[in-house]
This record gives sequence, structure tokens and C-alpha cells, in this order.
Amino acid sequence: MEPILQEIQSQAALAASELLSAANLRPGGIIVVGCSSSEIMGGQIGKASSLEAAQAVFDGIYPILEERGIFLAAQCCEHLNRALILEADCAEQYGYDPVSVRPQPKAGGSFASTAWERFRCPVAVECIRAHAGLDIGGTLIGMHLRPVAVPVRVGLDHIGQAILLCARTRPKFIGGSRACYEGEVR
Repeated sequence: MEPILQEIQSQAALAASELLSAANLRPGGIIVVGCSSSEIMGGQIGKASSLEAAQAVFDGIYPILEERGIFLAAQCCEHLNRALILEADCAEQYGYDPVSVRPQPKAGGSFASTAWERFRCPVAVECIRAHAGLDIGGTLIGMHLRPVAVPVRVGLDHIGQAILLCARTRPKFIGGSRACYEGEVR
């Protein structure tokens, strides 16, 4: 593997590990990843897709999530309306209806295509409510997070040349000044 791809894989693994620590997800949780391989390699989003960079990110993130029993949702690009690629078990567990589409590097994106090839039983769905997420390169994952997203600052601010933004979610606080909240108020 080329040194740049090894670095991208290491950066992705570090970002995923730090996000998991901050998000405190239980097994069965979902992390959505939006990944512009174009931005990672210094290009403009949607213009210079790199299957190798996407594979390096996947190889950095997926084993860490699998080890902890966390599902990965790979966000497709705008050409597939930001649909998501999941394991069929995840879609079934959360009641997400599969749709008929298969991502390609130039229509869906290299990261989603990699997930499709590497998952045991991949399906595409139109929307989810993930518990946390990694946005690599300005892919706009917010639409796929639960309603109260909280920014998470990790030790990296880039993967390759792509800006990295992370988020976790939390339950809504309701009830006003007399309400009591279970657990830590974050």
C-alpha cells in the first residue's frame, strides 16, 4: 500500500476510535460516514473520485466498528440523493425499507461502492437516524443523524486533504426548569 493510503487509513481509524469514545455508543448503534474521496486526495468534491482512498478509509473505520458491534452506514453522493448503504441486518433491526439501487464510483461514490462490495449483505435505504457520524470532505451527513446532533472535536481536523467534522447525538431535553434529567447533561 502506498504511504499516502496508509496515512489515510490510520487517520480514519483514529477519527473513528475517538468518535466512538466520545459518543459512548452501545452495540447495535449506527455511525453514518460521508466520505469524499475527491476531497481526501485534494480534488473538488464529486470531481476526482478515488476508489483507493475510499478503500483506505473503509479499511480504517470498518474493523473498529465491527469489533464493537456498531453498524456502519455509508452515505452515497448526491447522484443517489444521499441514500445509504447498510448491512441488511441493520436495515431490518431499525425498520428501514431497502430501495433498488447499487452505487458506482461515479454515481453513489467510491466509499459507498466500497461498502457495497465489502459488506456481507448490503442494501440501500433512503434515510436513517444515526447515533453519530463522520463527515469527511463536506458531504453533509446531518440529514442522517438523530435530531439533536452535538459536534465532537477529535484530534484530527483532516483526513488526507479533506476537512473532518464529527458528531454524536443525544436525547432531547424536555420539560423546562423543573425537569430532572437521567444521566449526564451534555
